[in-house]
Amino acid sequence: MDIPKNEFKAAIQAGRQQIGFWCTIDDSLMTEMAAGSGFDWLLIDAEHTAMDPKAVLAHLQAAAPYPAHAMVRPSSLDPAEIKKLLDLGAQSLLIPYVRNAEEAALAAAAVDYAPGGIRGLAGITRAARFGAVDDYPRKARDEICLVVQIETRSALEDLDAILATPGVDAAFVGPADLAASLGHHGNTSHPDVQAACLDAIRRIRAAGKPAGFLTLDADFLPEAMEAGSCFTAVDVDTAVLRRGTLATAARWKTDPAK
Repeated sequence: MDIPKNEFKAAIQAGRQQIGFWCTIDDSLMTEMAAGSGFDWLLIDAEHTAMDPKAVLAHLQAAAPYPAHAMVRPSSLDPAEIKKLLDLGAQSLLIPYVRNAEEAALAAAAVDYAPGGIRGLAGITRAARFGAVDDYPRKARDEICLVVQIETRSALEDLDAILATPGVDAAFVGPADLAASLGHHGNTSHPDVQAACLDAIRRIRAAGKPAGFLTLDADFLPEAMEAGSCFTAVDVDTAVLRRGTLATAARWKTDPAK
């Protein structure tokens, strides 16, 4: 058996726009529903949720029958957690809070086997189809997509070196933490924050790397895409649910006859 091809990685390397959706609710049925909704990719978020690797596995399995590609964000830049997520079958990882080239190099090492990296080797894993993939250790890295998240002032200052780090496949601009780092907590729409995001996206693309972005600001999305974001997350499951529950409550509490 050959290793599954990472179609998402191929698409963003070719510059084809991939529309994504953030999955934060730890219920695999929610992820399965999202996977069948027409998105190109999903982000399974283990950083700002209660999900551990075992929970992530259920989400990967739920998404597997559908065309949407499941990327995973670990809780931190932790080689042990990254190793476990890769063994469970994640082929694309979004590493949060990468602040400099040294941290980018650690992330790159964590997703590669020796001699190029420090990923521990196990043969009977879900990633290797329980041993059925021929020569998995030699082929694995080609189909892994390592995305580093740019979300601090220091990352902006060291962005060129981060992007030049061997093994970094793409970079994703995170506006929430970036806003805080720039002194605008909770205000991702501040002109300075938006300007920094657009500049970072342009610099990522100028360096020859795919750029990604997440925003719930529908008015800003076209600007981010025009700047070069080619894997763009456009909504979050909890945000969709909250908008719906608020609207439903408001409708029936204000005028039950409608």
